[in-house]
Formats: sequence, C-alpha cells, structure tokens
Amino acid sequence: MGALEKIKDEQIELLVSAILTLNDREDCYKFFEDICTIAEIKAMAQRIAVAKMLQKGETYTEISEITGASTATISRVKRSLNYGADGYNIVLGRLKDEGVI
Repeated sequence: MGALEKIKDEQIELLVSAILTLNDREDCYKFFEDICTIAEIKAMAQRIAVAKMLQKGETYTEISEITGASTATISRVKRSLNYGADGYNIVLGRLKDEGVI
C-alpha cells in the first residue's frame, strides 16, 4: 500500500479525479499552472527527468549536473523506482511505448 493510499480522503480523490479529466497537453498546462507554483511544477519535472536518467543507468554526478537535482533528491527518486508504488515505472514505460522517450 502506497503512502497516498494510507491518507486517501475526499480531497485527494477529487484531485485524482480532476487529473483524470484532462484531455490533452494544453489542458495539463492550464491545470498545473493554476494548481501548482512554477517551483512545484519544476520540482516534479526534475524528478521525472531524474527517474528517466536513473533507468538509463546514469550516475548521480551526471544526473546532478544535467538536472540540477541534489543527491538527496536523486536518492529519493531511486528509492521510489526500486521500492515505491511503481508510479515512475508505469509512466516511464508508457512514455517509452509511445516513443516519447
């Protein structure tokens, strides 16, 4: 059971349901611009970039130099890739299947 499953409530359900209504990139850009700060969006983008690079076998030094992520962030992402709820692996696998990465 993931951490969100443990704290699932009406507000989190509403957020997840809202995200699932998004139809395209433009919807995503508009929604995330409204719901998140630019720093929060950049932090999430950085984490997915770190996950992609970790899956490719790149070193912490390479990842930090390219993404600007701290070693603590890289370690947290790596832990999620290896022991998390499998969210990164699902998304990255689908992006590979679609030829995005």
